[in-house]
Amino acid sequence: MRRRLVVLLLILGVPAGIGAGRADGDLPSPVELAAVWDRMHLPSPLPLLVRHGDVVAAIARATAATPDLVQSEVIGASVSGRSISHLSLGRGPLHVLLWSQMHGDEPTATVALFDVVHYLQSNRTVPHVARILSALTLHMVPMLNPDGAETPERRNAQGIDINRDALRLQTPEGRALKALRDRLNPPIGFNLHNQNWRTSAGRTGRPAAMSLLAVAYDEPRSESPGRVRAKKVAAIIRDAVEPLAPGMVARYDDEFEVRAFGDNLTKWGTSVVLIETGPFPGPDPDRALVRMNVVALLTALDALATGRVDTVDPSRYETLPFNASNLLHTLVVNATIVTGTGVAPFVADIGLAGSRVVRDVSGQRRVGFDARIDDLGDLRVYGALETIDATGLTAAPLWDPALEPGAVVRLPEGRLSGATIAVGQPATLVLLRPEGSGTYRVERVVTVE
Repeated sequence: MRRRLVVLLLILGVPAGIGAGRADGDLPSPVELAAVWDRMHLPSPLPLLVRHGDVVAAIARATAATPDLVQSEVIGASVSGRSISHLSLGRGPLHVLLWSQMHGDEPTATVALFDVVHYLQSNRTVPHVARILSALTLHMVPMLNPDGAETPERRNAQGIDINRDALRLQTPEGRALKALRDRLNPPIGFNLHNQNWRTSAGRTGRPAAMSLLAVAYDEPRSESPGRVRAKKVAAIIRDAVEPLAPGMVARYDDEFEVRAFGDNLTKWGTSVVLIETGPFPGPDPDRALVRMNVVALLTALDALATGRVDTVDPSRYETLPFNASNLLHTLVVNATIVTGTGVAPFVADIGLAGSRVVRDVSGQRRVGFDARIDDLGDLRVYGALETIDATGLTAAPLWDPALEPGAVVRLPEGRLSGATIAVGQPATLVLLRPEGSGTYRVERVVTVE
């Protein structure tokens, strides 16, 4: 019977998995929304692999699927002539502006925005979705910096950081965003970014998978009704995503940046909520991060549509830990280190860190991790996406790429040509368990990819 009910709900366009007993018209819980996303999200390349052509195709599909609901227009072109598009949906009096990929290498929300559109299209007759569409008009710029997305890199083809061009407006991309804001004059906006994979949630040692900011509009960080509402929206997002990322939500530095778009949009009357997507542990971080963005945005939009935002305590935002930069990708602790430089072995921790990159592998673009040894010594103050307890093990440079776990080896004597454990060296090493008589068993090959 339950299986037949789920099939019926899907046929009717109702998100399956929403619990019985939920009040009619209520938004699904964050966990339920995440489960719905798992079933119905759009197929997409990994965010870092999404290019301008993918966005153009996704816009065409969205407008063709429900032309009465979703409209698009080209609002400008990049330095290299790539189109910058504006998607709109809904018919409500409250206009909301959302823009993504102002920095070309910050793409997570670009994918998430199309999943939000798909969710609203697929469930338009469901009460909570119908309410969003009747109370709000959503305006989305899914990829503001298409030239940067091609590489991908942060800046546009002029070499300018678009997010520092709100006043001079020397970038065509910045001019397009400013003109759209001035035409719409929306009271609230969402500035969607990615942040460094060294970012932690305060000093907790946990990654800042998402950081939030109710953007300031002056040096004293004054509070207007709009900025207070932005704080309340950020508080709502915190409560929505914490079940999906416990202890991994933080607060972005709220120092006023006179050149930035978010700060100036807030000054011009569009209070901005900044969402910075960060690092996430596990083998499939992109999936988890896109899901978090979708849940965050749908929950925030529902709160704006219902007016629930007005009842929220902004202290839920204000008590978030501020971002810190003490996160490593991999932390090997308590290892007996043979550096390969000829110095005597010593016991210490090894910290590996770096950033995500796009590589060309046999003509195919792949997402990888460019990692180096970041630090050696007592690293107890750092957190990591993965911590390896190497107590009783010997860490050595990976002197032979063919080494595999289980192999029995002898350590080469003296210096190792081209392979050392030192700050700045490649993040590849081998963990060995002493077997006696000068031999070791390979316990693990540690590398970051």
